[in-house]
Amino acid sequence: MPFPLTTLAAEINALGISAPPYTDIYQSLQASFMVIYGLDSYITPDSQDGQLLAIVAKAISDCNDTTIAIYNQYRPSFAQGAGLSSLVKINGIARLVPSNSQVDLTIVGEVGVGIINGIAADSTGNQWALPALVTIPPAGFISVTATCTQPGAIEAAVGVVNQIATPTRGWQTVTNPSVASTGAPIESDAALRVRQTISTAQPSVTVLGGTLGAVKNVVGVTQAVIYENDTGFTNADGIPPHSISVVVIGGDSTAIATAIMLRKTPGTGTYGTTSIPVTDDAGVVHTINFFVPTVIAIMVAVTIKAFPGYSATTGTALKQAIADYINAQPIGQDIFVSRLYLPAQLYGGANSEQYELQTLQIAQTPGPVGPGDVTVAFNARATCNVADITLTVV
Repeated sequence: MPFPLTTLAAEINALGISAPPYTDIYQSLQASFMVIYGLDSYITPDSQDGQLLAIVAKAISDCNDTTIAIYNQYRPSFAQGAGLSSLVKINGIARLVPSNSQVDLTIVGEVGVGIINGIAADSTGNQWALPALVTIPPAGFISVTATCTQPGAIEAAVGVVNQIATPTRGWQTVTNPSVASTGAPIESDAALRVRQTISTAQPSVTVLGGTLGAVKNVVGVTQAVIYENDTGFTNADGIPPHSISVVVIGGDSTAIATAIMLRKTPGTGTYGTTSIPVTDDAGVVHTINFFVPTVIAIMVAVTIKAFPGYSATTGTALKQAIADYINAQPIGQDIFVSRLYLPAQLYGGANSEQYELQTLQIAQTPGPVGPGDVTVAFNARATCNVADITLTVV
């Protein structure tokens, strides 16, 4: 490459933007210096002039890098942070803010006692806020939905939310009979880019795909699937003829119902156990039905043969890998025993050499476990707590 270069600046052409690397900029400045002061100029890196040229070259290179970064901020595939958040607004979407986990609590206390701004806590110290006012009915107990005070995917297994953080006279006990519905952290750049791609495709995909895309774009929704019965008969899943059924985790119920109403075709019925009335622009009220998936708790029994060097830490990692795999499965996904062997062997990691997997059996809680798979309904999702995984070491 001949030096000095014709330009040291970033250039934009039909192929995009480019800039010379720092080393080329430095050599170009050295060549220009020699043109002015002579070929015998002493400008090696240990000289004062050489160091000055390096400083100037670094400044030019930094400016070029900033120019390229600004240029790329207008491209969703390269934009990041606040720039990406601003860019996706043209697609009618926004970065999802953190959502809070929720859990159903059973509150026991004296009849007529009012609990104002009550807080329950779990065994790990997370706090769960009750509704502003909870009044104990004549039955002596009441079920309420509490919201975790900390946003993000905060989990709570059955029975762990059992502490009264704000003691109130007459409030006796609290517990959660079911697992928490986990929230979500702030949406990552990678996830937002995926939604941006979906949003641009919505006008060109089917109505069914557009409806699902609209539901997934509702703030707080972490997972959603949609089913269609375009026949004249109720199908095997119980979906009525000429109807759709949306199964969704997270998000505001009214926002979800509104997204379905605006996207589905006229005359298409909706099927589900959650029914929300939505008023259209003409003032007509439509009842939109969808499912919040039921939770299928999975228990696992694993037997391994330990080799020299095996430690309890490896066993803990094995159980966590199995639980993580099951919890990552989408709505309606059956749990197959054969597919659990890979996480049960720590995906072939170094610790997997410390033991031999002998048996692996599963069941829907409360069991008993067996070698068969667990079937998950279309409107359900499988979950697994580490505490429900039994590890036997022989």
